[in-house]
Amino acid sequence: MGSKTEQAYELAKERYAKMGVNTEEAVKKLLAVRISFNAWQLDDDKGFLQVEAGTGGGVMATGNYPGAAKNAEQLVQDAGKVFSLIPGRHKLSIQSKMIASAEPGIDLDRIEREHYRYYVDWAKENGIGLDFNPSCSGHPMANSGFTLSSADKRVREFWIEHFRRASEIGEYLGQETGIKCMTNYWIPDGYKDMPADMYAPRKRLEESLDCVFDRKADRVHNMDSLESKLFGIGVEAYTVGSHEFYMAYAAKHHLPVTLDAGHFHISEEVANKISSLMFMCDEILLHVTRPMRWDSDHVVAFDDTTQNIMNEIVRNEWLDRVHIGTDYFDASINRVAAGVIGLRNTQKALLKAFLEPTKELRTYENEGNYTKRLALMEEMKTMPFQAVWDYICEMENVPVGFGWFTEVEQYEKEVQLKRQ
Repeated sequence: MGSKTEQAYELAKERYAKMGVNTEEAVKKLLAVRISFNAWQLDDDKGFLQVEAGTGGGVMATGNYPGAAKNAEQLVQDAGKVFSLIPGRHKLSIQSKMIASAEPGIDLDRIEREHYRYYVDWAKENGIGLDFNPSCSGHPMANSGFTLSSADKRVREFWIEHFRRASEIGEYLGQETGIKCMTNYWIPDGYKDMPADMYAPRKRLEESLDCVFDRKADRVHNMDSLESKLFGIGVEAYTVGSHEFYMAYAAKHHLPVTLDAGHFHISEEVANKISSLMFMCDEILLHVTRPMRWDSDHVVAFDDTTQNIMNEIVRNEWLDRVHIGTDYFDASINRVAAGVIGLRNTQKALLKAFLEPTKELRTYENEGNYTKRLALMEEMKTMPFQAVWDYICEMENVPVGFGWFTEVEQYEKEVQLKRQ
């Protein structure tokens, strides 16, 4: 027998087999899943667009830890380091304001494919997929608190043009990499205090989205998805793009919906929403994050909420219809370490879902034997899952256990702390 990691895996494999679980199949399934890592963890959600910054948009990264990426080259350098410390091949989700190359003064309503070719070349070289996101935060045209639902026609037209171009760029990213791009639409629009008219902004949002989607989209290479929110900074009373609004619009226009784990009331379970959406959506996008009392986008933890989400996807064999992405940013800690922690935890939850004896659990449930269902669910919590995870890491030539942190510390010393 080989290393201690392999020995531990063989023992775990035997124990799981007694539970009716094939660990080899679980390993293959995990390595086949591309998780989309949010690049805004690496630049504090600032981007590299050389235009006047705005105050609107409701997004804020807190903390001043050194070493944030200040340009596209540093961003993909950091992303590459993150990906080198997790098993499998994945995707990088970039925002339109992370423009890689353009003459100064190019604004969001004038972005073009060539402005993101740098990311495409990097992704193709490294076997990485790309996702895309229009950027509505920190821009003068969002200072009123409204974008696509603004009462100002000039403002609406600016953002409509931006979103249309974002969809086209998403198609380009998917075509070039050969991996479908998910272009995610989130707008920060809303009121801080109770409005007198909730309908009018939503009517304007509907009309703006109709303009965005009036072109025939290439859904083979790109899917445009709509992300709702309960509330955000400065819009505590009313959010135009609510969950109900986007559910209705997506169902009417056959578009995916994005479920962000932090965009609902803290007591709501996102896992419980997935099966309902699958009746009306061919595909959906997930933003896996960790809310702290509200949508604060903390680094993903290996917690019950994340586990429940992955269980729901795996139990129903929806990985061909559900796109998994992360969404968090914490500027108070090392940003590469945050990327690794969040992605490894997302993968761990997914692996644990693959290691569940779903068939047996459903049999007990259908028989009405809820006692045995509960007993088996609880027993699986202490099965030797970690041995399978360690085996995957060793097989993929990434650090086993906490060994990855040493590499991050060295990278911080040699690269991040030298940035001006």
